[in-house]
This record gives sequence, structure tokens and C-alpha cells, in this order.
Amino acid sequence: MPSLFRFLFIAGVLSGIVFAGLYFLATEFEPDQREVSQRLEDLQVERLEE
Repeated sequence: MPSLFRFLFIAGVLSGIVFAGLYFLATEFEPDQREVSQRLEDLQVERLEE
């Protein structure tokens, strides 16, 4: 039974470290706002005949 408690403790500590790292990255680093649309050069569109 002690090996089960040790495993659960280590799994909990590792998942806590991962969660804390993800939380830190999500709150500290915000992406820059920028325009995402780009003009397409030399684009030819074929119209479908009905």
C-alpha cells in the first residue's frame, strides 16, 4: 500500500507542476494583436456556369 501512496503523491506533484507551468504561460504571455487578412496576388477565380 505505501507504493500506491507514493505513486499518487508523485503523480499529483508532477501534474501540479505541469498545471502551474501552463497557468503561468497562459497568464504572462499574451499574443500581439495584428491584422490576419492578407491580399492574394495573381488569384484567378473560375465562375461556374449553371
